[in-house]
Amino acid sequence: MKKTTSLFLLIVATLWSAISASAQTYKADDIVGTWLNQEATGKITLYKENGQYFGKLVWLREPTDKVTGLPRTDVENPDAKLKSQPIIGMINMKNFTFDGKQEWSGGTIYDPKNGKTYKCYIQFDGPSKLKVRGYIGVSLLGRNTYWTRSTPPQN
Repeated sequence: MKKTTSLFLLIVATLWSAISASAQTYKADDIVGTWLNQEATGKITLYKENGQYFGKLVWLREPTDKVTGLPRTDVENPDAKLKSQPIIGMINMKNFTFDGKQEWSGGTIYDPKNGKTYKCYIQFDGPSKLKVRGYIGVSLLGRNTYWTRSTPPQN
């Protein structure tokens, strides 16, 4: 009987700590900084401006076009006027707000690989890891990508 009680208490303690960890409350500016995308092909600096959060592409593993040797541009953009815009320096995440606990939402993320903009939310998935979910319509129709905290690129 004593072993059963001990096992039960161990299970309850384990579940309690798992629930407590998942209920972590973050401060709004915790996402501010530079993040390496899951594929390790780009770095995005998240910053705050006028109470909202934005993301700017600040580094690419392959910053130049293989054919022209010039800086890569947003060739997939559906707006012809923006196709010549450089990818490095592009603000591709816009208008996120913090819910007061653990989610930054209400914003959009632009993917220069396909020229599409998606609704998006951001959550922490560990102390130095973000879960970024881009979706169409409802969040069930989307995909997650995970970013890790990084150092800003050296100029």
